[in-house]
Amino acid sequence: MHHLMDRVRSKRGFTLVELLVVVVVLAVLAAIVLPKFMDSGKRSKESAQASDLKIIRNAVQLFYTDTGYYPATLDDLTQEAAASVKVYDSGSAVTLPTASDYHGPYLQEVPDDPVSGSAFAYTNSTGKVEAP
Repeated sequence: MHHLMDRVRSKRGFTLVELLVVVVVLAVLAAIVLPKFMDSGKRSKESAQASDLKIIRNAVQLFYTDTGYYPATLDDLTQEAAASVKVYDSGSAVTLPTASDYHGPYLQEVPDDPVSGSAFAYTNSTGKVEAP
C-alpha cells in the first residue's frame, strides 16, 4: 500500500516553487531580449529615410546638372515629357526653357518620409531636400 502512494505522489506534477522559478527565468529572458527587437522597427524606418533622402538628393542634383535649374517641386522629377516639367527660375515656377536638356524621369515616384509618413521638405530655390 505504501508503494502505491509513492507512485501516485510522483505523478502529481510540479510544485508551486518550481513553477515560480520557471516563470521568473522566462520573465528575465524576455526583459533582456524584447528591448532589442522593439527598436528594430524604428531603426529600419530611419535607415529607409536616409536611403530615400540620398536617392532624392541625387535625382535633384542630376536634374540640376542636366538643365541648369532646380525642379519646381519634387514631383517634377517623375515627369516623362519635358513639356510638363516646371523649374524654379527667379522666384517662380516656369516651364523648362530647353526641353532637349531634360533626360527624365529622374525618379519613378517620390516616396514619403518613412519615419513621419509625410512628404519630404523641399526648397526649390536651393535644391535642398530634408526630412520633415
